[in-house]
Amino acid sequence: MRRRLLLASLAALAYFPVNDAHAQGSAGDFGAQRARMVAEIEALARETRVETGRERFNERVMAAMAKVPRHRFVPPELVRDAYRNSPLPIGRGQTISQPYIVALSTELAEPRTEHVVLEIGTGSGYQAAVLAELVRQVYTIELLEPLGREAAARLAHLGYRNVEARVGDGYQGWPEHAPFDSIVVTAAAPSIPPALVAQLKPGGKLVIPVGSAWEIQQLLVVAKRPDGGTDIRKVLPVRFVPLVPGK
Repeated sequence: MRRRLLLASLAALAYFPVNDAHAQGSAGDFGAQRARMVAEIEALARETRVETGRERFNERVMAAMAKVPRHRFVPPELVRDAYRNSPLPIGRGQTISQPYIVALSTELAEPRTEHVVLEIGTGSGYQAAVLAELVRQVYTIELLEPLGREAAARLAHLGYRNVEARVGDGYQGWPEHAPFDSIVVTAAAPSIPPALVAQLKPGGKLVIPVGSAWEIQQLLVVAKRPDGGTDIRKVLPVRFVPLVPGK
């Protein structure tokens, strides 16, 4: 059988299971670290306001960033670094993305409480968890079966009942649950996948890095018009691993 797969985001090192050892450290310690992380994101938002068009991110987005326990989405040996504003390895050659990029991608998707959102590239589940704090339902697709399986277990363990994950081909989206209010992609495609645009609702937003693996890519926002056409805006130069189609 052909297995439908998708490449998640960026490069890393070690595979890790769901493990309550990730909870080491006091809730107060992690709360203070998350507060510092949020302050760094807010500072970067101000610094990039010309490129993004946003001097500050929506309060709901920042509240989600302040709430989601990022230390539960990294390997045990990296818990102490969980709230640094940088990507960290999660295994199988993948990373958990930089918190600022997670916040920015979420902000650009313009999530609302009634929305149904598709994520391409589950990784450890962190971006899905942030989205789940903000919308009614998240569907997320992962390339690597071990990562996808562990992320689904981790999200369920943490109480995210409004997230459904599967292994699949990100280029094809998830047509059974379309149309989506927004789609967030965490790996770079050489061009905008037509199936993802087709699965957006009119007025919906597709947030996706586009470009080859050997060059600086651009983070794009693709807005779908009522007539089915699109308006495309470049936001920031970024660097992600390629979005790989299923085999």
